[in-house]
Amino acid sequence: MTASASEAGHGPEAAAAARPRRRKSLAARLVAVAALWSVAALALAGFILVELYRDTVERAFDSQLEVYQKAIIGAMAPTDGSTINRPENLGEPRFNLPLSGWYWTIADWPNWRIVHASGSLVGDMLLVPPLAYGQRTGGGFATGPGGEELRVSQRIISFDGKTYLIAVGGKTEGLRKDLAAFTGQVALTLAVFGLGLVAAVLLQVRFGLLPIRRMQQSLAAVRNGEAERIDEDLPRELAPLAVELNALIRSNAEVVDRARTHVGNLAHALKTPLSVLSNEAALSDDAFARKVSEQAGLMRTQVDHHLERARQAAQRRVIGVATPVEPVLARLLRAMTRIHDARGLAFDSQLEPGIRFRGEQQDLEDLAGNLIDNACKWADMRVEVTARLLPGATPERTLFEIIVEDDGPGLTEAERREAVKRGRRLDESVPGTGLGLSIVADLVALYGGSFELGEAEIGGLKARLVLPATPAGG
Repeated sequence: MTASASEAGHGPEAAAAARPRRRKSLAARLVAVAALWSVAALALAGFILVELYRDTVERAFDSQLEVYQKAIIGAMAPTDGSTINRPENLGEPRFNLPLSGWYWTIADWPNWRIVHASGSLVGDMLLVPPLAYGQRTGGGFATGPGGEELRVSQRIISFDGKTYLIAVGGKTEGLRKDLAAFTGQVALTLAVFGLGLVAAVLLQVRFGLLPIRRMQQSLAAVRNGEAERIDEDLPRELAPLAVELNALIRSNAEVVDRARTHVGNLAHALKTPLSVLSNEAALSDDAFARKVSEQAGLMRTQVDHHLERARQAAQRRVIGVATPVEPVLARLLRAMTRIHDARGLAFDSQLEPGIRFRGEQQDLEDLAGNLIDNACKWADMRVEVTARLLPGATPERTLFEIIVEDDGPGLTEAERREAVKRGRRLDESVPGTGLGLSIVADLVALYGGSFELGEAEIGGLKARLVLPATPAGG
């Protein structure tokens, strides 16, 4: 059973709050948006380029077919006025190679009776898309005798009252290969360009966010007590924010100074009348005087407690204070060794170096001093003090613990609960006000830590403090 000074430090809700949250990165968001836009824009540009190239090569192919078509028309013109000639030499040997993929036909229109055909057809027919009614020219895709894809150009002409349909076709295999090669080159080029663009955006974002990073480091230095103000040498977009934060830090310090002044004035204002009452009551030995003296002492105790708590609350809100833990504890142990030298107490310490308490040195001395002094009062022969960082630290929450153990009689479970109550003393034989553990509990609560009492492994009481620390490297 332990007595906790901070209920906020326990339970599933507190555990969930203590778990580090995954925060979205502004740089990652900017790079992601730029990358998505770049991919979309480059994909659209690639599609447009490929379509423009497709249109260009198809137009060039159609132009070539039209040249052959005109050559056929010139060669078929009748010389005797009645019969058309068979075109023989068109300057393209593939028209004579069997199933070469390049074909032409001349047919009566609209009977579709073949009059002449290229030698490459070897007796087969060239099936072409039908022309619409009234259409004199046309083109499109067709399937050749060998099953290959053809691009066809058609034209209707008339000689001496007879109408003929001239069709010329060429296989598109070369056209498709050229288009595929161009598409691959465009894709590769745009991919390399896109990667370079994303890398440039990444560098731009990282470089552009450097002032924010520098400002964060400056603010962390203030919070960790390494600096008193934020560096205002920033770009003009961030400089006003740094100025306002520095103004807030100055205002906080002024509030703390005023609070300390008021606490000191109140202490003097109350302690003097209480001293007068106690001195006057001491001059008489009747019941009334004893009662006044008793209540005045109780009032003094309560005033000391609440004034101490007010001072702690004011100090807790100071920004930019950090205290090395190891030197403070080592100094306290040396002092306790001298104070309790006559009793021959043995002190054993395990102090992890580099821990920095996020608070004022006087508060750390009050916390650790009360616990070590209490352990020395009750120990038989030995006192152990341990200080170490707790695992699971995050930039938002880094904790360390101080454990003080003694080999004295210890406390029962019920006594441990009573020990942290305000002004409660468990044994009047040991000198003290009874406020030590109560002050520790209140001060720990102000820092958002926890205070627990348990059984020590060496037989007595174990007191455990958990307090905030500055992050490693902060």
